[in-house]
Amino acid sequence: MLSYRHIFHAGNHADILKHLVVSQICHHMTAKEAPFFYLDTHAGIGQYALDSQQAQMNKEFKTGISQLLELKNAPEPIKRFLKIVKDMNPTSNLKLYPGSPKVVEAYTRQKDKMHLCELHPKDYPTLAALFPNKRRANVEKANGFAAVRAMLPPPQKRGLILMDPPYEVKEDYKTVVKALAEGHQRFSHGTYAIWYPVLSRKQADSLINAVQRTKIRNTLLLELNIRDVNTDKGMNGSGMIIVNPPWKLESEAKEFLPVLKDLLQEDNKSSFQLRWITPE
Repeated sequence: MLSYRHIFHAGNHADILKHLVVSQICHHMTAKEAPFFYLDTHAGIGQYALDSQQAQMNKEFKTGISQLLELKNAPEPIKRFLKIVKDMNPTSNLKLYPGSPKVVEAYTRQKDKMHLCELHPKDYPTLAALFPNKRRANVEKANGFAAVRAMLPPPQKRGLILMDPPYEVKEDYKTVVKALAEGHQRFSHGTYAIWYPVLSRKQADSLINAVQRTKIRNTLLLELNIRDVNTDKGMNGSGMIIVNPPWKLESEAKEFLPVLKDLLQEDNKSSFQLRWITPE
């Protein structure tokens, strides 16, 4: 199935958590001189026009990035991410929202390399046109999970692998864990980031437990729920599972997760999690 189109959801609460975490990881990656490699298994179209017909249909960005831009006295990680958004929107009108590739591009140097995978026949050409320089970013119409096996370990010896499938088929929940285990076996000191939706507590916990069963060490969990996870309102929240996170990420998340919860909550049962699935 290739029916999922992220443009309908761009800039929502789940995007904010995912892209804020990716931004912080890249911030720490570029604190060192050595080059790094970025692999995006489900890159989408790279950036999203919020004034498009698709984005305007549900206007999920209105309760997401639009609210975040109004935040005063934001923690540094949030300020850093918002600068990327503001740089894409030089006027006061919010028209563009960065996908993961554009967030990472804001940090990459000439020596760093991006490999972006997108299988959707309509999204791939748009992504390829956005990143025409193959020396900077290689865009491939391919199964991103297969790229985890094919591209690792990278020549750069440092890297971030983002796996954020749409989970439109239940098999994705198993495949993402399998890809993590295979990737870690090939490139054990790489940083892996798995995004997942919280459609129900049971389904999310099943994925978390499956990651725990891999026994991969040094795995951190960040999760943000904007409403009661037991409500039947679609995606109540989302989370990030980070293998080999930057050592400051936990303390930074302690600061920005409560801010996101208070700002984006839709009921009084909003919540967040920050814990180690497996310690170092």
